[in-house]
Amino acid sequence: MKRILFGLIGALALSGAAYGYDGEQYVVCNLNPQGDNFLALRSCGSTKCQMLRTLGPDTFVITLEPYETKGWREVIVQQNSQDWSYSGVKGWVYGKYICKVHLGE
Repeated sequence: MKRILFGLIGALALSGAAYGYDGEQYVVCNLNPQGDNFLALRSCGSTKCQMLRTLGPDTFVITLEPYETKGWREVIVQQNSQDWSYSGVKGWVYGKYICKVHLGE
């Protein structure tokens, strides 16, 4: 009986891992129009990492993890607000400069 119970508990634990984070939509915001007026997409979560491209105001991105890592978010750049293909350029942005898109509000 204990084997069955532990087997069920193990199966439940493993099945919980199957539910991953699908990402949330954000948009580039809070930029200084008097400054560079872009957000750097980087190869990792640090200003020391290579800049892959610049993202202008109102660029849509999908987050790959639910929380920031030392202020940084891993994202995929969307072609537009309807693009959920996950095929855009992947990189890291500083979380202060992306705002969550609230659909239907």
